[in-house]
Formats: sequence, structure tokens, C-alpha cells
Amino acid sequence: MKTPRRINKSRALALVRILAALLLILGAAVLAFLVVSRPATAQPTARPQPLTPHFSTALAFDVSPALRNLPRVARPLIYPPDTLLEVRERGPEGPRAHRVKPHSADGALQLFSHVFSPTPTIPAPLLTFEGLSNLDNFNVFGFRVNPPDPNGEVGPNNYVEMINLVFGVYDKAGNLLVGPIDTGSLWAGFPIEDCTDPSGDPVVVYDQLVDRWLLSQFTTRGLNPDGTFNGLPFYNCVAISQTGDPTGAYFRYAFITAQPGTTSTFFPDYPKYGVWKKSYVLTSRDFGSQDEYGISVYALEKNKMIAGNPNARAVHFFIDGNDPDLLPLVGDGLLPADLDGTRQPKEDAPVPIVGTQDDNASYGAAFDALNIWELSIKWKANPEASIVLKTQLPVASFDSIFPCSPTSRDCLPQPGIVDPTQFLDILSYRQRPTFRLAYRNFGTYESLVTNQSVEALPGVAGVRWYEIRRTGGSYSVFQQGTFAPNDGIHRWMGSIAQDKSGNMALGYSVVNGTNVFPGVRYTGRLAGDPLGQMTLGEGTIINGAGVQTTTNSRWGDYTDMTVDPTDDSTFWYVNEYYEVSGLPLPTPTPPLPPPGTTAPWQTRIGSFKLSTP
Repeated sequence: MKTPRRINKSRALALVRILAALLLILGAAVLAFLVVSRPATAQPTARPQPLTPHFSTALAFDVSPALRNLPRVARPLIYPPDTLLEVRERGPEGPRAHRVKPHSADGALQLFSHVFSPTPTIPAPLLTFEGLSNLDNFNVFGFRVNPPDPNGEVGPNNYVEMINLVFGVYDKAGNLLVGPIDTGSLWAGFPIEDCTDPSGDPVVVYDQLVDRWLLSQFTTRGLNPDGTFNGLPFYNCVAISQTGDPTGAYFRYAFITAQPGTTSTFFPDYPKYGVWKKSYVLTSRDFGSQDEYGISVYALEKNKMIAGNPNARAVHFFIDGNDPDLLPLVGDGLLPADLDGTRQPKEDAPVPIVGTQDDNASYGAAFDALNIWELSIKWKANPEASIVLKTQLPVASFDSIFPCSPTSRDCLPQPGIVDPTQFLDILSYRQRPTFRLAYRNFGTYESLVTNQSVEALPGVAGVRWYEIRRTGGSYSVFQQGTFAPNDGIHRWMGSIAQDKSGNMALGYSVVNGTNVFPGVRYTGRLAGDPLGQMTLGEGTIINGAGVQTTTNSRWGDYTDMTVDPTDDSTFWYVNEYYEVSGLPLPTPTPPLPPPGTTAPWQTRIGSFKLSTP
């Protein structure tokens, strides 16, 4: 009986040694996993120091003639007719994000076993019609521009479109009622002459709470032709319609972008507007004449502006992007909430302001996230205002830095184009969501939707979209998805909105290097569909038939999905496309080819519904 006892003891010792070795191996593996894996919940980010509000009054005000009778500002022909101007080609650029690590899989990529299987169910457009084009710029100015910055808004009876550098008013059958008019003529005779220049980055929004239109642009006289500053100030020029008729007269305002405590002038690049209960909210990407960089957030005093009160006030916050701790929190821009529907936010509810950050970009973000700021404003005799970083919402992994070459704008191939300097700009390296941040109050919760362009698959562009919900003052990512059917087609430069039922529509540009010319498509989902999925397939606003041949590569820089206030269900979308390939510049000497053959980009406006009545 002694031998079995000795054998059991030996076995026990051996088992102990084996178990200890296994535990050591397992512990090392767990340690290695912890080293390379990021926690599912991001660590809290230190809150920025409180920002000081700066209040001011509109620097200039007047009332325009009726838009339908507006005199045109005389424009001397200062460029040869074969000129293609890049809007603000030279000037301050600020930081530019670049890749800091290899591409990683998209964490919210919608999977397709077969492209749009089962059969797509998305409704066809109800209507599409030609919008404004670069030919309009040629006819008005004698030259062409790039990019178009197409955006538009639908009202009860009209659709208003603004592009670089003209705008027009349509009825809802697509008939052009007024225009094309250069954007500077909207301010003809205005006391601040800078506003009368067709400067670019125009934005139009419709405020259905008060039945008014807001049309805007920035000024550029503070920049020399070589892009340096010359000491002149910059303004945000804002026109508010006197009534719900966009062809009527406008109250016109100019708000200076200067900041107290500095002699610098600040150029307000990439302005984006949103409608809120008692304010019009504006964000811009600001560059100062002494190398300042940051994101400005403004609230404009709505009640006084719609009444034509010349003493309408503004409050301004500047978030310093040169501060390395703040740069990832603001990136290249923030979007203000833009209200859809008639259910208003609660009295004095703060305005959500949203940005995105990518840990694959060089701005120092520790994780992929949505950054939620809140702007609070009370327009009292002694107004009060504040802005705070409310929260950071970690999101599924994404990569915004697309493999572009030879420059960061030469990204997406086109059919028949072999010169990569003629590839199209995805613009995803800009650390910001794309227009709009569409807000809707559903009663028990508030919902915000927005999107951004990403590298969805290796070398393939897709659209990452988000639904953020605010419930009881707290925010969460309710759903997110990346739309990029595995068909080799690039989808980018999107805009998203919701109808009254919570159905979502997402519009975007499409192209590939073989047989898909730059065109305009859309997708969607119904409110009860599986989360994170655009379930309805893909619809087409217009198929392209030509390519962009310029070498500045610019595309966008934004598009616009809006919702018809008459039924709160019909979506309207505008984007650019090519019907005819642009000729390499310079164009042939006169006589020129027929109109259209040298009028490269065009815009198309379309409407559709995702639900039945």
C-alpha cells in the first residue's frame, strides 16, 4: 500500500507544477490583452475651464428691397473666361489631421451577404429637378468656381438653394421663381459693403416655428489675394425674411467676428447655422491674424431679428484649438442643433453642439467619440450665457483618415481618370460631422442625427451615421451604423434627417473608378427597423454621366437633407453631380462649345417619402 501513496504524491506534485505553469501563462495572456485593448468605457475627460461669453449688438442693420425686385450688383470681369476659382483657395488652413496608425475594421459596418438582398423597398423620388450650376456662375461672373457647397431648404411653398456663389428660389414643382442671383446682391446697398461681395460658404435654413427664412454668408475682404491678413475685419452677414415668402424683403444684419482683448481679426470659415427656440445658432472654424485657431459658437437673438430690431444681440464663445487639450474636443468644427418639426424643446433647454473625434487622427484623441457641448442662453435685459462640454460618448471604431495621394484631397477615383490629382476629395480628414445636426423632439426623448465620411472598408469610402438621444438631460448613442455595401462604390459627403415618425433618410455622393460617375443617391430606414441598419436599399436622385477634370479635387464641402414642414414626412435633398465631363482648363479659344460642355458641376434637387400616408 506504500507504493500507491508514493505514486499519488508524485502525481499531485506534478499536477501542481502544471497548474502553476498554466496560471502563469494565462496571467501573461490576460496582461497582454489588457495592454493592447482599450476599455469599453472611456475614461472621463477633464472638463475645460469655463469659457467667457462676449455679448455684442449687430454692427449694421437695414431692410432690403423685395428679393424679386433686388438690383444686381455690377461685377466687373476681372478674370479670363476660362478661369476656375477655388473658393478661398489661399488663406489660413489651421491644423490638418493625418493618420497615426494603420487602418482598423469599422466597428459599426452594416453587413450585406448580398448587395441589397432581399429586393430593395425604398420608394423612388417623387420629383427631381435641376438646381443651380457652375454655368450660372459663368453667366453671372464670367468665371467658374469650385467647390459648390450645395445646400437648400424646403418651406411650405418654396425651395431655396444656395451654392458658391449664387442662389435661387423655386416653387415646389421645381420652377425657378427668382435667380440665379449672386450671393452678394442679397446685401446690395447694405451699410457694410463687405457683405455685398459674393464670398462663399452660404447657408440657408427655414424656421418653421416662426415661418421665416435665414440666408447667410461670411465676408473675405480681410484677406489679401495671397491669403494673408490685411487688418480689415470679418463679418457674418445674416438676412431674415420679413414674412414666410422667400422672394420678399429681408431684415439684414452684420455681426463682427472680432474678439475682446486682442487686436487680431478672425476669419469665420465653414459657418453652419441651426434653428433653436429663441436663438439662431452659428458655429465657425476661426483663424486669427496672429495665428489663432479655434471654433466659435454664436447665438443670435432670434426674437429681435424676426421683428427687424436693429439692436439684435449676439453672444460669442471661442474654443481655443491651439490648446492641445481642447483640439480633439473641437477638431475642425462643431455642428449646432437644427430643429425639425413643430414640437419645441423645453423652455431654456440648452442647445446641443456636436463634434467627432478619431483616435486614428493626429489631434490627440484617446478614443473614437462624439463630443457633446451644450450652449445655454437667456436673452434678458442683462443676458446670461454659458457653454460646457456636457459629455463624451464613445462610439464604435471608425477611421476618418482616407488613403489619399499625392495630396490629402486626391482620394476617390473616377471612370477613365488615371491622373490621381483629378481624384475627388472625401474631406473626411476634417475632424467634424457633416451638415446637418438634425434635432427632433419626440416628447419622451429628444433625438439628434448626423453623419461623417469614413474609410468603411480598406480603400472604400462609406458614411457613418449616428442617432443621439437626450433623455432627462442625459445623452446616449441610441444607434449608429456605417453604410457601405460591399460593391466597390464610394459613398460620402452625406446628410441625414428624420421625419415625424422617426424614419431616417441619408443622402450622399457616389463614384467609383470604372462605371459609376459622380452622382447622387439616398438610403433610409423605418423607425422600427433593426438598430444600426439602413434597411430600405438605395434610391437614385440622379446618375452622373461625366467626371470632374480639375486638379484641385474639391467636392462638396457639404450637402443638405431637409424635411417638408407641410407634412413633416417628405424629404428634400440637394447635392452636386456631373452630367458632362469638364474639359481640361484652359478651355478652347472662342467660339466656345455649346453651353453645358464647359459647365462642369451641376446640382440636383430631389424629394421622396419613406412612409405611406
